[in-house]
Amino acid sequence: MSLTLPPRVSDRYGRRQWIAGFASLGLLALAACEKHAPPAPPAPVVQVAEVAQRDVPIYMEWIGALDGNVNAVIRPQVTGYLIKQHYREGDLVKKGQLLFEIDARTFEAALQEAKGVRAQKQARVDTTSANLARIKPLAAKNAVSQKDLDDATGAYQSSRAELEAADANMQTAKLNLGFTKITSPVTGIAGIAKAQIGDLLSPSSPTELTTVSVVDPIKVYFNISEREYLKVANAALASGKKTENVPLELILVDGSTYPHEGKVAVLNRQVDVNTGTFKVAALFPNPNNLLRPGQYGKVRATMSVAKGALLVPQRAVTEMQGKYLVAVVGADNKVDVRPVSVGERIGSEWLIAEGLKPGERIVVEGTQKARPGITVDPKPYEPPKPPAAKAQKEANTPATPAAKE
Repeated sequence: MSLTLPPRVSDRYGRRQWIAGFASLGLLALAACEKHAPPAPPAPVVQVAEVAQRDVPIYMEWIGALDGNVNAVIRPQVTGYLIKQHYREGDLVKKGQLLFEIDARTFEAALQEAKGVRAQKQARVDTTSANLARIKPLAAKNAVSQKDLDDATGAYQSSRAELEAADANMQTAKLNLGFTKITSPVTGIAGIAKAQIGDLLSPSSPTELTTVSVVDPIKVYFNISEREYLKVANAALASGKKTENVPLELILVDGSTYPHEGKVAVLNRQVDVNTGTFKVAALFPNPNNLLRPGQYGKVRATMSVAKGALLVPQRAVTEMQGKYLVAVVGADNKVDVRPVSVGERIGSEWLIAEGLKPGERIVVEGTQKARPGITVDPKPYEPPKPPAAKAQKEANTPATPAAKE
């Protein structure tokens, strides 16, 4: 197909004008197409944080259960009716303080009877002693037979034995009478009484009266694995300290750190074959009786201090097939996904051994958007607020007054 120019533009000048007009139409059509093309998508927004560098203590943590240093279980030692309770439940009681009282009338009568029996035995001893004293000189002069001397000696010795038995019975009666007044063997916190006034108590009763716990210092039990034990022991040897001198911290259930340091008091002699762990008991000072048996806490032992350690939020590290990856945002806002070597976990952060430099920006939120080589829109990372702090902030925020009609 050939293009025939009109006669009016067959000259050279006219041909040039026609070609120029055709090119202008093409440019206008191309501009119109570009105008209606969809815009490029915006760069994905991610939250970034800088790699921090500081000295970090390396510690180990275990879950611990609190218990009294001494738990004195109070039980009745005689049978009788409970008639009085002399302490207030949950209070601090002193050693020797009266806690309970059992009806003592039966035991007072038993003591009087034992005293009477002893008096009889003492009188018999006096009589047989006097008889023996008279017979001995006579026997020496052969005024009485040897049998008379033997009988007098046997009667005296028998009366002495009966007197000793009477003394023992009287001491037992005194002890039983004393057991009607039940006192605390230690200074500590007394628990809720498990017997009521009027109950018939007996040493064979399956339930104790109460328990008194010594809580200053208080004991914290926790279990450590064999691997952790070796690590703690080697760290203590390297620092020249004994294992029991490693300082311990106690993190309470509200997240606060207990202000007093503790130390290891007991390390069990063997590994529990069922769990593969050592049972450890630590002692913490408790001057205000703040800590009570039955509470739980986190025991933390500082093993060493890492100088100039690099730290990143744990949310920034992605684990994939045994490898740890971090998305690094460069100065041009382009992403570089980099493998790293991780160390200990420090709270909500992770110690990075290799792969990062101080001050580099890493993606914390939006890691799924941070593909290698793409350009992102970085925003500062805002750590999530703890629920307790958020609730406290909401409680402290004054309510908005209602609009007037």
